[in-house]
Amino acid sequence: MTDFADLEISLHRRDGNTYNIEMRLTQPNSDADIRLGQGQSLTAQIDLVTLQDLIITPDEYGDELAKSLFADPNVLAAWAQARATAQSLQAPLRVRLLVGPSAGELNSLYWEALRDPQDKSQLTTSENVLFSRYLSSNDWRPVKLRPKGDLKALVFISNPSDLASYKLAAVDVAGEMARAHEALGNIPITDLPAKPDEKATLNNLAARLRDGYDILYLAAHGTVATGEAVIWLQDEEGKSARTPASQVVTRIREMMNPPRLVVLASCQSAGKGNGNALQAFGPQLAQGGIPAVIAMQGNISMDSVKKFMPVFFGELQKDGQIDRALAVSRGTVRTAHDFWMPVLFMRLKSGKIWYVPGFGAEGGGFEKWPALLNAVQRQAVVPVIGPGLLNAYYGSFGEIANKWAEEYAYPLSPHQKNMLPQVAQYLSVQQTSRFPYETLETYIQKQLVERYGSILPDDLKGGGASAAADPFADPFADPFADPAAAGGAPKISAVDQMLIKVGQHLRTKDPNEQHRILAKLPLQIYISTNFDTIMEDALKAEGKQPVSVICPWKESLKEAAMVGADTMPTADKPMVYHLFGRWDVPESLVLTQDDYFDFISGKAKLYQLIPARVRAAVANGALLLTGFSMNDWSFRVFYRAMIDEDVRKRPPAFPRFGIQLALDEQSAMQPERARKYLEKYFGADKFEIYWGDSADFLKDLSAEWAKVAK
Repeated sequence: MTDFADLEISLHRRDGNTYNIEMRLTQPNSDADIRLGQGQSLTAQIDLVTLQDLIITPDEYGDELAKSLFADPNVLAAWAQARATAQSLQAPLRVRLLVGPSAGELNSLYWEALRDPQDKSQLTTSENVLFSRYLSSNDWRPVKLRPKGDLKALVFISNPSDLASYKLAAVDVAGEMARAHEALGNIPITDLPAKPDEKATLNNLAARLRDGYDILYLAAHGTVATGEAVIWLQDEEGKSARTPASQVVTRIREMMNPPRLVVLASCQSAGKGNGNALQAFGPQLAQGGIPAVIAMQGNISMDSVKKFMPVFFGELQKDGQIDRALAVSRGTVRTAHDFWMPVLFMRLKSGKIWYVPGFGAEGGGFEKWPALLNAVQRQAVVPVIGPGLLNAYYGSFGEIANKWAEEYAYPLSPHQKNMLPQVAQYLSVQQTSRFPYETLETYIQKQLVERYGSILPDDLKGGGASAAADPFADPFADPFADPAAAGGAPKISAVDQMLIKVGQHLRTKDPNEQHRILAKLPLQIYISTNFDTIMEDALKAEGKQPVSVICPWKESLKEAAMVGADTMPTADKPMVYHLFGRWDVPESLVLTQDDYFDFISGKAKLYQLIPARVRAAVANGALLLTGFSMNDWSFRVFYRAMIDEDVRKRPPAFPRFGIQLALDEQSAMQPERARKYLEKYFGADKFEIYWGDSADFLKDLSAEWAKVAK
């Protein structure tokens, strides 16, 4: 993987035509920022009127823009230092331009025409300088990368039948579709419209995007009128539906899985250079949470689009680096008068849209399949199930934490806003001790209704018949009472009933649903860090008779934890051990920061209370930690609580650690540093790290197991 030197240039209004400049350089494999020109005043004099008159000659415009930006000797020296540092490290220089709120008028400048102040060459057509504009977003959701082979694209072309009456040229739908297909190469594509009677309406666009697409390629007329960006979509009759860009952005932003890259092949989609650029479609999409947007800041010629797009997507498929692909593709039209029109708005620090799943930083193969399959045959594999297996059900814990942090004004460090234990702890103090548990249950139920309402019974969606089974339904009942304590069988909580129904639906729909894959394996013990009983239901669907057991991590759970604890698990009657609690026993849930601290502080005593078969499985079995990210508290606490020094010293009979770590945008930037961190974290333990979603690994495991299980 290529390393980059990262240079952020931020501009802020000082007075008149004078702007303050800040320049921060981050070297490859470093978290430390170097503030260039520290202790010096870095300023620029930018005359917008003069620049606007020069755009008919892009070379002169680029020269003048460079003179304005680098006229201050301190700024020029800082730029030279950044270039020299990157060259000495043999690394490309990733330049991200950030225009502060006080200097919004600078967003209307054509920064992509900028020329190098040192040799006067075009700056944004070189693979050695990767240029993008950075726009902040109110979308706190972490950017999860997808494997290269799973990428999907939606091609959306709008050609209203009455464009001529507005003096707009008709859009060549067949030609645009052909160019999009050629450009996207072997990425699976869905067309909209796909048939003559299908219209390019906003509702149809939103409905298709909900199916989950990584790339949206949109070709339509775009204009900016009276300060409002407008996209010319179709109505139900095929005529013009002049749709404010803000409406389109709102519909996309409300989706659980919006596209990661939007390519706008529409005229003026990045503004007209009239001071209202931030109201145009491209920037609005970026501010609305789309990680990367390519838009056109003017009436780009069809000839340039034909040359630009295929090269861009061809380069993108080589390494997934959006800004590098854009630099190469812009270089193919460098002699055209409109080479500067494609603009990249990006909030991806890594610049990547996909990754290659597998073992090692570059997705290498797994050499220990024979040993792992042997362990499966001997029923010695122990899956440790993490929260990532539930992302398709209601999203990630990080997303929940971000929503709560924003809604309840979480006051602590911004980097903690995606960590549910910290945010839940804050809510337990700010509100009541029960509040985060009840709020989590309500949130998950709402998400399940929004996503899967069509397959859920009405009594579950409305809280009717299910209310009696909900531990929180009676406000005067003991909220932490064990339903089994009175001698009866535990009642399934409302949220767990909903999760089980959705699990059944997903297993029917997808043969590679993760619980289904795990349930098909001949295993004796499953350790779950989740609260649901989806795993138990999946095992029942395979004709097995699972026993569900709760970990007694606090004194009041001893009686509840005894139920099923003395069972001798087998492949036909496996045990599902809930380490951090189960929905039907609310007191057992490990959710807040204090819960995790209490859990880990009593690990010496706790270890003796855990069934001997579970302890032996952890000590001797082939552990598959699946569905975790590096920052998950459940991942870290499991390891520290369950893997004691005696276990570490004992040579493993089977491959001890098969860890599937979800690859987020941050770990994609520096996978080698992440690997070194984990090596230090695990010490002398032997482990294998699979970089990618747990679904990728389990799909491979299922395929490998099918070969030997015949």
